[in-house]
Amino acid sequence: MKIPIDKDQRVFYSRAALGWTLLWLFTYLVNDTEIFFLRFANEIWRNFYLVAINFLFFEFALPCITKKRKYILVNIILAIPLLLGTVLLLSYGLYAWRQVGIQLHIYTALRTDTSLSDAVAFQMQGGIMSLLFFGFTRHIYAYQKLKQAAQQLRIEKQEAELNYLKSQTNPHFLFNTLNNIYSLARDKSELAPESILRLSQLLRFMLYETSGEFIAIEQELKIMSDYIALEKLRYDETLRVNVNHNIDDMKQAIPPLLLIPLVENAFKHGVSETRHQPFVDIHLSVKERQLAFIVKNSTEEFSGEQRVKENIGLSNLRRQLELLYTDYQLSAKQSESDFSATLQINLASHV
Repeated sequence: MKIPIDKDQRVFYSRAALGWTLLWLFTYLVNDTEIFFLRFANEIWRNFYLVAINFLFFEFALPCITKKRKYILVNIILAIPLLLGTVLLLSYGLYAWRQVGIQLHIYTALRTDTSLSDAVAFQMQGGIMSLLFFGFTRHIYAYQKLKQAAQQLRIEKQEAELNYLKSQTNPHFLFNTLNNIYSLARDKSELAPESILRLSQLLRFMLYETSGEFIAIEQELKIMSDYIALEKLRYDETLRVNVNHNIDDMKQAIPPLLLIPLVENAFKHGVSETRHQPFVDIHLSVKERQLAFIVKNSTEEFSGEQRVKENIGLSNLRRQLELLYTDYQLSAKQSESDFSATLQINLASHV
């Protein structure tokens, strides 16, 4: 009968066997170096047997004993022969394995016992010690695997949440853009065809360029410029938009559409609600992996008693930042006639 052994079991028992062998070899090097190589050959022979017995005990006997059953008495009845059998295998069985090695001239008898019981007792001592060693290392290995699994689960959960936030942000961004085009079409504006063309460019970018984890900053600036141009079609010359940037490397990578929510927020919740002298000032700086993005826009008169409220775009952006970076700061400030949002990111702190 072929016993199935998965990859984790092979890895664990290989490492545990190596650790057990090295432990004994270290003891031999400290106490007796003259017959070190004979002892080394003996331990290799013994380990084939000990690994097999430990594998049978921990993978079959122990799960059978600890399995949840309706009546605990069944577990007790099963435990007696299984434990007794393991003890016999680690005593008389190990002694018999030693004798087989001697007959095959693989194992060298370095110890003379006065009786069979003394020989078996000596072998059982080593066998029980191996059981304790394998049990302890198995517990540590299982704990580490559990930690890795929990970490992987946490990462997968964060990735799923991040994808969900992106799936919210992109349609939200598209919906607002369609509203702009609807306003132009309703007014039968001659700019409607141009706005549709610009929208197609935005859609092409969102479909083919934002599926990856990163894009170059110059691409983010391009989509930002296209979006601003599309927004400006809705307004007359009274709207003032100022965009400037100071970037030491335009090829630096950032998550796609990370900066757009602040720009979108400036138009939707600022300029669109401003009746006199609307404006948007945008400044982007990236130096030595330190990103600073400031968006300032006009608003109507503000009462100091009001509180700054985050819409879905800013809320999603804040949560994305929590999942993407460990060193960042997003702040918003409302004054009497303008609103400013400041985003600072250490791009090197990407998780």
